[in-house]
Amino acid sequence: MNARDMNITVDIDDCWNRIGVRGDASCPKLERYVHCRNCPIHDEAASRVLDRVEARTSIVASSTIRQGDNETGTLSCLVFRIGGEWLGVPTTVCAQVAQLRPVHSLPHRRHRAVLGVVNVRGRLTVCASLARLFGIEANESAAKSVSLDARELGRLVVMQSGNGEHEGPIAFPVDAVDGVHRFTHAQLQPVPATLAQRLSSHAHAVAAFKDTTVGLLDADRLIDSLNRSLT
Repeated sequence: MNARDMNITVDIDDCWNRIGVRGDASCPKLERYVHCRNCPIHDEAASRVLDRVEARTSIVASSTIRQGDNETGTLSCLVFRIGGEWLGVPTTVCAQVAQLRPVHSLPHRRHRAVLGVVNVRGRLTVCASLARLFGIEANESAAKSVSLDARELGRLVVMQSGNGEHEGPIAFPVDAVDGVHRFTHAQLQPVPATLAQRLSSHAHAVAAFKDTTVGLLDADRLIDSLNRSLT
């Protein structure tokens, strides 16, 4: 299933791309809100998009959990972008895609990847940064080079952390979610040596995606690293 199948494009006025921080910054509201993400117009647009994305992603993820990868030779992943890197995680560990929320910092946190906690549907959930974990730098040019549509709203991906001392969901912010995609084993290629070391150590393969590549993350390695960051 691809983003077109999910039908997540919503008719919205993406003023942040025209007169906001991604545009010419002429919006008079910037003086009050500083950044478009703090503006209620952006929040309302995000809510409209994410209500649809969250519902459809949850349905797809639930179906995948029941079926596994029964479709011969395919791997189902939620594909998202952080900075200039497109990444994918198996839908079997994805709980939901949610709207970005304020992060409440934790005192005496030991790992810089741990941002704090967020309130997701009334439950306090640990929030971590994959950008910090993998050493991915913000890439404004990459952000502007991709299609600027409703999928380009920042979101919060919530995944199950598995069993262990820190069992429970862990959330991480992403710059964009493209949707759920299936990759055949024939599409999977070895992780190139040019990929950043910390990122390559968590990826088990790469695959062609649009006009670039997507790094497919190993769920067990990712969850282990996130859990260790909490100790």
